[in-house]
Amino acid sequence: MMTEQQMTDLGEEVIGILHTIYDPEIPVDIYELGLIYDVQVSEEGDVLIEMTLTSPNCPVAETLPVEVEEKVKTLEQVNDAKVEIVFDPAWDKDMMSEEARLELGFM
Repeated sequence: MMTEQQMTDLGEEVIGILHTIYDPEIPVDIYELGLIYDVQVSEEGDVLIEMTLTSPNCPVAETLPVEVEEKVKTLEQVNDAKVEIVFDPAWDKDMMSEEARLELGFM
């Protein structure tokens, strides 16, 4: 069983991993793109990531969630990782961080 602090620390490590995963069509990581809606860490070390895609027809719809799960599972304290894809609310460019919008020329 993890303490609250350990769960918080692991959540931050998971977010660190998410910063290393890129949408192949856009040179910005999926976290800065605003594709990650929620990261939950249980006391057992199970991680649930709620994320979306830039569109339901996204070419990486099959591979990106698997890549996210596999990379998160490499963290020592992670027992299991699951990605849940949601389209509500629908993603739009306003969900990107300021840094991502600057990078892509939206500002």
